[in-house]
Amino acid sequence: MTVTRESAPGSRRRVVRDILLYGVCSGVLIAVLNFTEYRFLVVEHSVEIYGALVAVLFAGLGIWLGQTLTRKKPATVPAASPFVVDETRVSEFGTTARELEILGLIAAGLSNREIADRLFVSENRVKTRSSRLFDKLGVKRRTQAVQIGKTGRLIREASDGFVSYESVIFRLPRQNHTKV
Repeated sequence: MTVTRESAPGSRRRVVRDILLYGVCSGVLIAVLNFTEYRFLVVEHSVEIYGALVAVLFAGLGIWLGQTLTRKKPATVPAASPFVVDETRVSEFGTTARELEILGLIAAGLSNREIADRLFVSENRVKTRSSRLFDKLGVKRRTQAVQIGKTGRLIREASDGFVSYESVIFRLPRQNHTKV
């Protein structure tokens, strides 16, 4: 028996068609068997499945209620009164108005050079006043001085760029620190 060239493409199509037909039929049969197995599983174990669904429902409800009931309510903040420096603390520490002004500028995040430019004094003068202020407050670092200044009501607690001393408010502009 000899195969001609003309019959070869037809036989390939027939083989591919048969393989696809058997594959589709096998897939449908597997799907039907899995569906019937699922139905028998649901029928046999319906109590356990419904119990698990109820457990998941109540677990979700419990988590939601727990988060809702234990959520911290936002504290009502009284109307902001104008900042007033605690004069007893100022006299207790023995700080001057200029030192408090420098402390406020330190709290605003300015460097010694920027403070010197702002107050029209030399950078060494700012360093001297800062070191005297640190000695009076009993600290070694700028951050410690700012913390004591805020807790002792020597400078404003808010970090909004405002520094206050004796009801004089200085607005400190935001500086862009870009290298030139």
